[in-house]
Amino acid sequence: MRNVMVVDSHTAGEPTRVVLEGGPDLGSGSLPERLNVFRERFDWFRSAVVNEPRGSDVLVGALLCAPVDPACSAGVIFFNNVSYLGMCGHGTIGLIATLAHLGHIQPGRHLIETPVGIVTTELHEDGRVTVHNIPSYRYASQVHLLIEGHGSVTGDIAWGGNWFFLVEDHKQELSLERVEQLTDFAWRIRQALERNGITGANDALIDHIELFAPGSPGSHSRNFVLCPGKAYDRSPCGTGTSAKLACLAESAKLAPGEVWIQESILGSRFEASYHREGDAIYPHITGEAFVTMEARLIMNERDPFWKGIGHG
Repeated sequence: MRNVMVVDSHTAGEPTRVVLEGGPDLGSGSLPERLNVFRERFDWFRSAVVNEPRGSDVLVGALLCAPVDPACSAGVIFFNNVSYLGMCGHGTIGLIATLAHLGHIQPGRHLIETPVGIVTTELHEDGRVTVHNIPSYRYASQVHLLIEGHGSVTGDIAWGGNWFFLVEDHKQELSLERVEQLTDFAWRIRQALERNGITGANDALIDHIELFAPGSPGSHSRNFVLCPGKAYDRSPCGTGTSAKLACLAESAKLAPGEVWIQESILGSRFEASYHREGDAIYPHITGEAFVTMEARLIMNERDPFWKGIGHG
């Protein structure tokens, strides 16, 4: 029987489960190396933590790891119901809020090591968190797709820590009441990308679909983000907002330092901006997370679903 200590939080409505104790031994290599060990040898742990019956499709896990770089406050590997994430904006905000809740960090700047690089975070006195993300960029613009049952759409491909296809000309109403229709539409976009062999850099899978529409008063935009496991992001999506900033910057629609308020399908918001270093665009995403639970997960091998429903 295995006991796993976790702390749950939500960032703008999107849940994060930080694994504090009881995780697998991934060795002492780099974060990318440990991610490979996690994926190849301990994928059952990913499923057991975030999938039913202990979790849900929307839950994002964060395995706390010892950082390689001693300047970092923590290392982390993010995962979801089907796979692993290079970076997770809402999850990083949730991680910082969790570390603060536990008394491990105080307000100020903290470096977090991820499989895609070191991310600078800032815990503010009021509890909000700013994620100074890794460089983000637009990979391709005005990509045309024929969507089964919906005609053609045009979108951009961008990197914000994960790969996104961003669409504004979708003719869809972005409202919470239409989540099922939006999920079906966004999934058809993903299928069309794969069917047409359209990828990110180095043939990377584009596994996040992001739809945009005008936001409510006080915001610049509302989005609907479909995540890799077919769950929609309840938050405005940190890496998705980073990808959006990259597209806005490349189109000269947002100046460095100018604030962009991104609204989620729930109406929750992130405050975003960016700065340039040479040709690189560095996003800054500010949001707030709230701790919701401290728990001990019990994994009993006699339980037929101890590895999570759906895990082979």
